[in-house]
Amino acid sequence: MSSSIKVFAPATVANVGPGFDILGLAMDNIGDQLELTLRDGTGIAIDMPGSDLPTDPKLNVAGVSVQGLLDQVGSNQGIHITIHKNVAPGSGLGSSASSAAGAVFGANQLLGSPLRKYDLIKFAMMGEAVASGKAHADNVAPSLLGGFTLVRNYYPLEVVNLSFPKDLVIVVIHPQIEVKTSDSKRILRKDIPLEVAIKQWGNVAGLVSGLASADYELIGKSLEDVIVEPVRSMLIPGFGELKTAALENGALGCSISGSGPSVFALCNDPEIAEKVAKSFKDEYTTLGIDHELYISNINEEGAKIISA
Repeated sequence: MSSSIKVFAPATVANVGPGFDILGLAMDNIGDQLELTLRDGTGIAIDMPGSDLPTDPKLNVAGVSVQGLLDQVGSNQGIHITIHKNVAPGSGLGSSASSAAGAVFGANQLLGSPLRKYDLIKFAMMGEAVASGKAHADNVAPSLLGGFTLVRNYYPLEVVNLSFPKDLVIVVIHPQIEVKTSDSKRILRKDIPLEVAIKQWGNVAGLVSGLASADYELIGKSLEDVIVEPVRSMLIPGFGELKTAALENGALGCSISGSGPSVFALCNDPEIAEKVAKSFKDEYTTLGIDHELYISNINEEGAKIISA
């Protein structure tokens, strides 16, 4: 059994259209890298070079998640974790989830893999609760498992890997502003009219069906969020212009990634994705908004070992 390991956990797009807190997908070309080493004695120690996030293991998402795993398997093994943050906090790309997922995946490997990847979701959710005040799984599930995931139930937890067309391409633009998940949840409506909820449920079902059958028209029609997007979009500069540009350039749909401020577009052709990316860049360049731009396939592997 190795005493040290280096792992990668992908960034994620969560809430995916109408799928608030239940739908998520893993990105292919961005994520956190973590180095975990068994240490003498007990306790978790954390380093985060270049980051001002807390390194106290009781306040850090990785520390809390790994401690939950250690408690579950009855181990007091000391572990040192170095987190290289490549997913910006408050980006809407699952920053906390990437660190939490990578940490529990790596720790489980160092302990001899007593648990399956699936079983690690609940521990990574403990880290999410520290970051946002709620133990949601729509980011940590795809970061761990890869692919497109559906949280079918929270009590008890049940996560399903969805079938999806392999030619889907995600375009994400991240304006260089921070929107905290806890703040963006605070502004959401607490009461939803039944007719609005019915429309949202229909869109979730339509999206899952469209993904399974590669029905791009159905996917596009179903990528509509009538509950969360109208509220959260007010926090994102130029959101309306981005969405219009994406659809005019052939995207299947466009919505908010996670709690924002990142915006994603789903495409079924690499050339269309390039056009959408250019239109996103042009919009934010015109508005004078600094941004990062990503084009990615859906990562089917999830958290993985880089070296051991």
